[in-house]
Amino acid sequence: MGCGGCSSGRGCGTGTQGLPAGCKNNGACGVGGCNVLNVFDWLADISLPEGQVPYDIVEVRFKNSRKEFYKNVNNLSLVTGDTIAVEAGTGHDIGIVSLSGELVKLQMKKKNINPQSEEIKKIFRKARPADIDKWKEAINLEQATQKKARELAILLKLEMKISDVEYQGDKSKATFYYTAEDRVDFRELIKRYAETFRVRIEMRQIGYRQEAAKLGGIGSCGRELCCSTWLTDFRTVSTSAARYQQLSLNPTKLAGQCGKLKCCLNYELDTYMAALKEFPDQEIKIKTDKGMLFHQKTDIFKRIIWYTIDKDSSQFFPFTVEKVQEAIQLNTQGKPVELMNFIIQPVEEEKEDKNDYENVVGQDAVDRFSKGKNNQKQQAQRNRPQHQNRRKDNKKDSNHTKPFPKKNDSKNKNDK
Repeated sequence: MGCGGCSSGRGCGTGTQGLPAGCKNNGACGVGGCNVLNVFDWLADISLPEGQVPYDIVEVRFKNSRKEFYKNVNNLSLVTGDTIAVEAGTGHDIGIVSLSGELVKLQMKKKNINPQSEEIKKIFRKARPADIDKWKEAINLEQATQKKARELAILLKLEMKISDVEYQGDKSKATFYYTAEDRVDFRELIKRYAETFRVRIEMRQIGYRQEAAKLGGIGSCGRELCCSTWLTDFRTVSTSAARYQQLSLNPTKLAGQCGKLKCCLNYELDTYMAALKEFPDQEIKIKTDKGMLFHQKTDIFKRIIWYTIDKDSSQFFPFTVEKVQEAIQLNTQGKPVELMNFIIQPVEEEKEDKNDYENVVGQDAVDRFSKGKNNQKQQAQRNRPQHQNRRKDNKKDSNHTKPFPKKNDSKNKNDK
C-alpha cells in the first residue's frame, strides 16, 4: 500500500512499469508530509551492492510522534508508507513504515538502541483490509474516549490532565497519556476506565513539552512547532538564555504553547555567548572627569554600550567596545577619562537640497484625482470633430435660450 499523506495527492506507492507514482522518490516522500518527525531517505533510489542483504530492522510510526523499531523476520518487501501489523504485548498493533534500509542503523545508534537486543519485536505481515478496518474503528473511538476519561478524572478530583488517548490496532488496549505536577494515585481511576471502556488500560505520564509535540500547533513565528516536526531532544531552557540575548523577561512572549520557555531560545545562544566574550564586564564602572559611569544596556549587533552618569541617570552615553576597553585600561592606571572624547558623537544628517522647480504635473495637489476626471472629459471633447461640437452647442443654446410658448401664441397666429 502506498502512502496517502503525500502533498502530490497520489501517494508514494509504485505506479506503472515500476515507477513511483507519488512524489517520485521510490517510496520515500521528500516533501515532509508523509509522517511526523520524518527522516528523508536519501538512499531510497540507490541500489545495494551485489550480494548485500537489506537491513532487517524497520522503523515504524504510530500515532503522533511515537516511533519504534521492529525486525523484518519474514523478509517482506517494505517501503516507506506501507501499513503493517506488528507484535505487541498482547495481540498486534498497526503502524506505518517511516524508514527502512541502511539509515535505520544511524537512527538506532542515535537513540542508543542495541540491534541485537531481544526487546526488539517483530513484524507479522502487511496489514489486511480487515486489520485496517478494525484499526480505523479504534482511531474513531479515541476522541470520545478522551472526553469521557477527562470527565472521570475530574469526578475523582485528581490533579492531572488527560492529554491524549491511543488505542492499539486490534482495539484490545488503550494508552492514556497524562500530565501532572505531582505524583497522582490513579488506582481508582484505572478501575473506572476498565469498567467504562472494556479494554486493557495503560497510564503513561509525559512532560509538557512532549504534550505539545503530540498535539502540534502553530508557533508565534508562523511555522509549525519544532517539537512536532523535527526536534527530538528537549534540552532545558533557562532565563539566562534570554538575558544573554538582551531579551525582555516577559513570560507571555518567552513561553511556548507548552507553558515552558521556548526551545528556540537555545538556537542562537552559542553565537551570542561567543560574541559577548569580546565585550567588557557589565559590573565594571568607568571613572570620568564628569563623574562615575554605570552600565545600562548593550547592542551586540552594533557593538555599542550605553552608560549613565551618577549625577544624571536619565542621560545615556554611547561607547564603542574599543573605547570602553581603552577607558577601563586608563582607569586601572589611575587616570580618569575625558567623557566627551570617548562617547560616540552624533552624526548630523545631511540636509536635502530643495528643488528650485515647481511640480507642473500636479501630483502634490489634494484635488489631483478630481482634476484628472475633468481633464479627461475636456480632452475627449477636443478630440471630437468640430461639427459634432457645434451640434451640441446649438442644442444647448436652443434648450436654454428659447422662451417657453405662451398660451395665446397659437390664437394670435391664426388671427394673422
